[in-house]
Amino acid sequence: MPVNPGVDYQLAEQEFQKAETIQEKLKALQKMYATVPKHKSSEALQKEIKTKISKYKALIEREKSQKKGSKTKFSIKKEGAATIGLVGTPLSGKTKFLSSLTNMKQEELNKGILDYHGIKIQIIEIPSIQKDFEETKNGPALLGIIRNTDLLMVFFNNPDEKRLLDSELDGFKNIPKLIYNNQDNIKDLIWKKLGLIKIYTKQPGKEKEYPPLALEKNSKVEVFARNIHKDFVKKLKFARIWGPSAKFPGQVVNLKHVLKDEDIVEMHMK
Repeated sequence: MPVNPGVDYQLAEQEFQKAETIQEKLKALQKMYATVPKHKSSEALQKEIKTKISKYKALIEREKSQKKGSKTKFSIKKEGAATIGLVGTPLSGKTKFLSSLTNMKQEELNKGILDYHGIKIQIIEIPSIQKDFEETKNGPALLGIIRNTDLLMVFFNNPDEKRLLDSELDGFKNIPKLIYNNQDNIKDLIWKKLGLIKIYTKQPGKEKEYPPLALEKNSKVEVFARNIHKDFVKKLKFARIWGPSAKFPGQVVNLKHVLKDEDIVEMHMK
């Protein structure tokens, strides 16, 4: 007799596949167990689900114990316009890469700041990924750090290691990934993958000011003004634009104008 799982079970299974946190995975597994058909042919599946439920309950308890006290040893203060996580297998070049691009600080987690045309980008090296990484002693805490990154750079030595990383990082499909293979223009590739734009300020009659401000792609002048000062949106009379989004140098625009990378904005107040 086949298992023939119903629609509710299939939806719960899809929920499990898409789940990112341990708590979400456990909740989906519990739904799967509640909706799986209960008969002889499904006993193996029931046992498998119950084993996974026990595993995720244990992981949650371990995560709670790690959070007792003020901070875990892997607490990271976010810095800069974005945070990049370096993930990979042993001896895949993560540390060398971090050292070559930043003034690396060797701590519990190696980290550094990349300067991209004046914009600061935080880079954190995650300890080498291994099979069943989530079940290792520090796995839940490290996966929590990965979950808060804006981009993952992936390092590996061969196709088998790539398959391992794909499997262990399957729950992070929403985070953009960039595979490192000694690209010469790696800084530009990182910037493009982050989906950010550089916008410069300018005072009337003067040159553009440095460093630029980092904004999300397709941000409007309104967002730029708010990032400079919260009152600028109300006080702005108009703005002048130089750069890729301008039809001509010094074009007068309003708050709804969409900015592009390398634009220069001169704001005029009421």
